[in-house]
Amino acid sequence: MNVLWMVAAALPAAVAVAVAAIGLFLAGSRAGSRAGSRAGSRAGSRAGWLAWLVLPAAGASLAVTVLWRAAGGPSTPGVGALGMAESAALTVAAGLVVRYAPVRRAVPAALLAGLAAATWLPRVFTPASALEAVGACAFWGAGVLAGAAVGAYLRLLDVRQRRAVADTRTVLRLRLAGDLHDFLAHDIGEMVAHAQAGAVAGDPLRALRRVEAAGQRALSTLDRTLDMLHHDRPLGPSGDLDGVAEAAARFSAAGSAHVGVRIDRAAAVPAETAALAYRIVIEGLTNIRRHAPRAGRVELSVTTPGDVLEITLTNDGTSGVAGRRRGGSGLPGLAALVAEQGGELVAGAVPDGWSLAARLPLRQSPG
Repeated sequence: MNVLWMVAAALPAAVAVAVAAIGLFLAGSRAGSRAGSRAGSRAGSRAGWLAWLVLPAAGASLAVTVLWRAAGGPSTPGVGALGMAESAALTVAAGLVVRYAPVRRAVPAALLAGLAAATWLPRVFTPASALEAVGACAFWGAGVLAGAAVGAYLRLLDVRQRRAVADTRTVLRLRLAGDLHDFLAHDIGEMVAHAQAGAVAGDPLRALRRVEAAGQRALSTLDRTLDMLHHDRPLGPSGDLDGVAEAAARFSAAGSAHVGVRIDRAAAVPAETAALAYRIVIEGLTNIRRHAPRAGRVELSVTTPGDVLEITLTNDGTSGVAGRRRGGSGLPGLAALVAEQGGELVAGAVPDGWSLAARLPLRQSPG
C-alpha cells in the first residue's frame, strides 16, 4: 500500500518537473532566437502552449493532495521531498507562463499552478488549526507569487523593448523618407527643369549633360543611404555652405530665375549646422521650382550675426506651399529639425512674394 501512495506522490511531481523543464527549454529557444526572426516567432508560439501543459500538471497535483487527505495517506519522508520538488517545479512553470503565455491562457494556468504549489503540504503535515493551515499555505504560496512577479517583470521588459525597437524603426523610416524627399526631389526637379530648358532653348546636348549631372547626384544620395542601411552606419551630415553656393548656381542655370547669393564666412560653422542650412536651402529652392515656377528673382542670404546662422531665401513669385504638403517631410519636417537644434524656421508670404527664414545657433546650449 505504501508503494502505491509513493507512486501517487511521485506521478504529479514527475509531471510538474517535466513541464518546468519543457518551459525552460522553450524559454531558452526563445532567448536564443532574437525577436523578428522566424525561429524566434516559432519559439514564442511554442512557449504559449506551455499554459496547456501547466493546467493538467497543476490539476493532477491538486487531485493527489485532495485524495491524500480524504483517504488518509501515510506520512513518509520520501513524500515530503517529492512534494517540495513538485512545488518548486510548479513555481517555475507559473513564472514561465506569466512571462510567455497569452494573457487568457496565463491567468488560469498560473492561478491553478499557484494553488497546487501552495497546498501540497497536507500530504505530510496535519495542521492543528485553520490558522496554521492558512499560514503554511501562505508560506509556500509566497514562492509562487515571487515567481509570477519575476515573470511579469520580465514580460514588461520585453514589451518595453519591442516598443522601443518599433519607435526607433519609425524614427529611422521617417528620417530616411525626409532625406530622400529633401535631396532627391531637388535633383529630380533640376533634371526636369534642364530637360524643359533644353526643349525651349534648342540646346539638347547641354541639357542632357546637366540632366546627367543631376542624375548622378541623385544616385549618390541613394548609394549613401543604402550603404548606411546595409552596413548599419550612422547617417552623418550631408552638405555644407559650399554646397549651398553650388545649389544656387545650379538653380540659376536650370531656370529663368537668377539667385543672388550672399554668404558670410566670417564665423566657423559646425558641420551639422552647415548640413542643416544646406538642407533648408535645398528645400526652399525645390519649393520655388515646384510652387513658384514664374519667379524671376531669388535672393539667398547666409549670414552669421553673433552666435547664430541666419538663412533667408526670398522670391518674387507666389507659392502656396505653406497651405499644403506633398509627401516627404517638407517644411514641417525641417521646422522640427531646426527646433531640435534650438533654432526656428519661418515661412510665409511677404509683400513682394515669398520668404523662408531660419535661425540656427552656432553653439549648443548647456541644456
